[in-house]
Amino acid sequence: NSQIMQLRYLILPLSATGIILLFGRCPAGKTDENTTERPNILWIVSEDNGPFLGCYGDELATTPTLDKLASEGILYENAFANAPVCAPARSTIISGMYTPSLGTENMRSRYPIPKQINFFPQYLREAGYYCTNNAKEDYNMPKPDGAWDESSRQAHYKNRAEGQPFFAVFNFNKSHESSIHKSSDSLRHDPGRVKLPPYHPDTPEMRHDWAQYYDKIEEMDALVGGVLRELEEAGLADETIVAYYSDHGGVLARSKRFVYESGTHVPMIWRFPKKYQHLAPGSPGDKTDRLVSFVDLAPTILSLAGIKVPEYMQGKAFLGSQQQAPREFVHLFRGRMDERIDKVRAVRNKQFRYIKNYMPHRIYGQYIQYLRRGTSCRTWEAANLAGACNEAQSAFWQEKPPEELYNVAEDPWEVHNLAADPEYANILQEMRLETNRWMEEIKDTGLMPEGEMSTRSMNQPSFEYAHSEAYDFKAIKQAADIATMRDATKINDLISMLQNENPTVRYWGASGCLILKGQAMPAKNALLDRLDDTSPDVRIAAAEALCHLVERARAVPVLVAALEEENLMVRVHALNSIH
Repeated sequence: NSQIMQLRYLILPLSATGIILLFGRCPAGKTDENTTERPNILWIVSEDNGPFLGCYGDELATTPTLDKLASEGILYENAFANAPVCAPARSTIISGMYTPSLGTENMRSRYPIPKQINFFPQYLREAGYYCTNNAKEDYNMPKPDGAWDESSRQAHYKNRAEGQPFFAVFNFNKSHESSIHKSSDSLRHDPGRVKLPPYHPDTPEMRHDWAQYYDKIEEMDALVGGVLRELEEAGLADETIVAYYSDHGGVLARSKRFVYESGTHVPMIWRFPKKYQHLAPGSPGDKTDRLVSFVDLAPTILSLAGIKVPEYMQGKAFLGSQQQAPREFVHLFRGRMDERIDKVRAVRNKQFRYIKNYMPHRIYGQYIQYLRRGTSCRTWEAANLAGACNEAQSAFWQEKPPEELYNVAEDPWEVHNLAADPEYANILQEMRLETNRWMEEIKDTGLMPEGEMSTRSMNQPSFEYAHSEAYDFKAIKQAADIATMRDATKINDLISMLQNENPTVRYWGASGCLILKGQAMPAKNALLDRLDDTSPDVRIAAAEALCHLVERARAVPVLVAALEEENLMVRVHALNSIH
């Protein structure tokens, strides 16, 4: 991480034509001439919690503050974090863009973005808003100058000029994953009353961590109450739109970091005072099943403030004068999580969730040091090793299928994969095509191995590279799809890919052989040729594949040598393969 943060990036200037092509013609932050008064906006964010709230029907939750807020506002039943972990999720929020389009999907990275893409509070400030953030940033990319008036633990809307409208963020980490790393001896919620997901084994440690998590959600609810009381006492409640949401799902294993309902479905509540009730999508106490996701938040805030939404933003406003038609789908993604490499794309409509696993040879429960700090995770792994888990519980510790499909309406914990069920073939195809369409639309940069992407980003932001002729997305996407389907009949295609002039295509050719393991024997000679490839990511993938083809003596030294590479992400790739 320190090496990434210390990199000095050379951002290539765009031509005027290129700026218009990539970013559209709308002037950033242009205000709506019909807007005469701007609402204050108070944004309250909790961390790492799904909709485990009374207002969402959770009978064990103790959340009087948020239940009351829901009774006074609009509850969103289908709100989603596009990424199931904090930094990439916040990257999407602050930019109004999907992180795979920016090259910022991998957890804990600092890759550059084009200078023309601003953090949305900059547009609010240009329009006269006082913008404060107390205090979480964690944007997974460099912060531009002028993003906030204040961003610190002391940041507060009360520091604004008299009569100045404000946009204020208050972030609470009380329900963060770290809240279960140390077991509490006294619990307010009864472990015996916890309704465990079907994928969690019924162990005392699992029940304890779930009960402790409910304790922390109760404490988070109380903190929200303090912010709302402060607003009332300041006499500003009648002038302020209040929004609450969680930064992603959580928190026990198989939620945070995973693109399931448990990792991406978040609570979201918006309260509109009488003065701004005309901006609300319903009456106080209403619920809406409209699909919204984090990429939509930036344009929605600008829309409510009467500020022109920049055309480059990929989100769609769902409130205000610029709101767009409701979405049919929300798009979700996962990249590297801390020290573990993975790549997943997903799409959700109101009934189904489709998941495409681009690294099916890696188990779901890869060893992530931070994840293993939870006692419940460690005992789950131990129970599986002891043979004490059923099929749904042991799946987390196995390799992934290339595709997953769940009927969330009937299977909310997503344990019955319907991808191979002929009855759902049409739905599978629809969701697959939608995922492909979206990936091509945003020019998904995540199909590049991170070693290659990080090297390129030293000269050019990934977004700009992906929109240049040099990035052959269609060829790369086709190669990735062939490689990840575990289809041994495609071995000749994989051999051909190994000889392609594009290093990313060669990487997917080697990865496809790795996924096939022993079935890739016909490709052994082609893989051996790639042990001295110009791309270190190709060399690593080929070497790991050869370890399954009785060629460890020649492959392992290549992996060991990669540990001396200057590029940090190449070393991380090699360590994943060695492990």
